[in-house]
Amino acid sequence: MNANVTSMIANLHEKPDEASELVDEILYGMTVQIMEDIDESWVRIQTAYRYEGYCKKDNLLVDEANTQIWLQEANHFISQSFADVLQQPQIQSTKMMTLVKGSIICSNAIEELDPEWAAVQLVSGEQGYVRRKWLQEKIPENSLPEQQLRENVVQTALSYLETPYRWGGKSPLGIDCSGLCSMAYMLNGVFIYRDANIVEGFPIKEISLEHIQKGDLLYFPGHIALYIGDNLYVHSSLGGNEVNINSLDKQHQQYRKDLAISITAVGSLF
Repeated sequence: MNANVTSMIANLHEKPDEASELVDEILYGMTVQIMEDIDESWVRIQTAYRYEGYCKKDNLLVDEANTQIWLQEANHFISQSFADVLQQPQIQSTKMMTLVKGSIICSNAIEELDPEWAAVQLVSGEQGYVRRKWLQEKIPENSLPEQQLRENVVQTALSYLETPYRWGGKSPLGIDCSGLCSMAYMLNGVFIYRDANIVEGFPIKEISLEHIQKGDLLYFPGHIALYIGDNLYVHSSLGGNEVNINSLDKQHQQYRKDLAISITAVGSLF
């Protein structure tokens, strides 16, 4: 059985207990598969990128028919850090809900008469309005040329600069290291593994450090970063408390020796 996320952010826990570890966040409009019905409050789910955990039922709309329609028609995501969905196409209108970057929305019924506002449909079927410039079309899987994808992934990761570190986070409210790298790829049509490992069955393959290019991934013990060129990498650093840029170059002021000397692998989609 499939379901859609109906809250701004649905927490994915290690156990069916709100006090247990936050292992991931699922954003509005994302589709998940229900693997097990635990009790009246909890289900075990699997995400589209094959990550599993426990989620509260009140964050989900369980309707197989609706989910199948949503998968076909929800063809945009929120590209702004935060975006209000309003009842009317005017800034003074009542807010229906707030969505974060990466949330999925249906905007098939875009009203071309208004250059500023787009009509959107929520998972519930309700219609609202979002600023048109805050919507971006979903990118089909593996549809971009290599160099464009590399550049897009880097720019997407950089758009999260200074976002606070949040263990298990995956939004501009807070994001962790693998959340940053996986979102940078997901928003460009590629699902990579959600954690700081290279895992068989996912598209990232190990390469040598000497062949690293923009958009490739640097792996450290329990940590992951995205290479942006010129010996620089962007990452959500627990030590730095936010998304920032560091260098592999000893002469650079942003050099971090603890990471530079502990690279365990380099991964690439190509």
